[in-house]
Amino acid sequence: MIETNAKEFEKELIDLYNAFYPEGEGRRVYHEQMLAASIFNIIKIEDKTYEFEFKMPEGSPLRQKSLRKRYGLVSLYKALSAFEGRTLPWGSFTGIRPTALAREAIENGEIKEFAAVEFLEKEFLISHEKALLCSKILKNQKGIIKNDHLVDFYVNIPVCPSRCAYCSFISSEIGAVKNLMPQYLNCLVKEIRAMKKMLFDRALIVRNVYVGGGTPSVLQPEELDMILSELSFPVSEFTVECGRPETITRQKLEVLEKHGVTRICINPQTFSDATLKRIGRAHRKEDVFNAYSLALEKGFDVNMDMIIGLPGEKAATVRKTLDTLLELFPNNITVHTLSVKNGSIFKDERPELGCKNLAKILAETENKLMDAGYKPYYLYRQKNQLGGLENVGFYRDNCICKFNVDSMEETSSIIAVGANAISKRVFSIENRIERQPNVKFLKDYIERIDEMIERKQKLFEGV
Repeated sequence: MIETNAKEFEKELIDLYNAFYPEGEGRRVYHEQMLAASIFNIIKIEDKTYEFEFKMPEGSPLRQKSLRKRYGLVSLYKALSAFEGRTLPWGSFTGIRPTALAREAIENGEIKEFAAVEFLEKEFLISHEKALLCSKILKNQKGIIKNDHLVDFYVNIPVCPSRCAYCSFISSEIGAVKNLMPQYLNCLVKEIRAMKKMLFDRALIVRNVYVGGGTPSVLQPEELDMILSELSFPVSEFTVECGRPETITRQKLEVLEKHGVTRICINPQTFSDATLKRIGRAHRKEDVFNAYSLALEKGFDVNMDMIIGLPGEKAATVRKTLDTLLELFPNNITVHTLSVKNGSIFKDERPELGCKNLAKILAETENKLMDAGYKPYYLYRQKNQLGGLENVGFYRDNCICKFNVDSMEETSSIIAVGANAISKRVFSIENRIERQPNVKFLKDYIERIDEMIERKQKLFEGV
């Protein structure tokens, strides 16, 4: 356990502590931060005491608060690292978006772009390999547009054919909510139409459209047609997640093609049929090949996901999945490190996860993708990821998914509709973000649809 007097960033200190002791059996740690002419951090771990001094920062109160948190986390990391005799790949950083650290420093004039690697290593003790990865991503994200009148439009379909063992999303199995779907889709149309009117009234322009979930392709062709008919925005990027390949049919892809969808996601996760069965996926690897063949016929850009750390998979299995993906050569490949989330079957049943040298296998995977011509373009981390590692999206031939960059880097506002959808308003000049979530469950969403609409109208007042 950890005790601290720095209550304003206690949560981040606990997250860092948990990164060293993911199983919950850690050391007793006491942290104290004192402010004088300098910032002092005192860390006591059992019978050892570590002291760290930092110069009191100049600048605004917000800037000083940010640096006090940075120095507190660096101090705790140095103490735990020294006491335990080991390091973490992401150093003292506990957040979701490490690339944002360097981007903000560049935009604020704190560093030059070429110094991003050194900055991440020195200020957050991030390993050289991870800092270099962040630097590459920053270079590949050229073209980020910050304009408060440009927004992305997200539609959530929180329904799947079955529940994956690693999933913690608020997503229902289609068989359990079949009777609610007509009402849900009618309410979804109502919310979309209200948002379209709001867009017009506030002179907002939709940049990208993304239909996610869940598994939107679990819907019937006529249901997809009903929803996509409402999304008649003149955009160049229109993504629909079709993550479960067994839900993909020619007829459904024809509906997507009819409505101008440009990009779909087909997510094998692994090409081991034994693993697929183990994690609760209903498809087989042949279903991926068949779905991908149909998608190529229609000319969609395709993203495919893989997960490292699935139960029963050794390094050879991971390499086979990667080799198969490279043979298929989709436009985008996203490499996930398994996250053991609260609410997932894996969290409850605690199977043996991961494999030996997980960090080495992830690095090998990322490097092999780059050797094959793919470039990393977004990165994010989650709590309880095996080995404290990361998820990275790769692209080839300039096929960057702009929505993924906007969403992960939080550089654009998002109008999000549907149950459990979270809208986000970015105030670029003020450098702040406000969020407004919809209710999580289908029944609540149906009953409170008018409130969901009013929430977003209030969020985007005064644009």
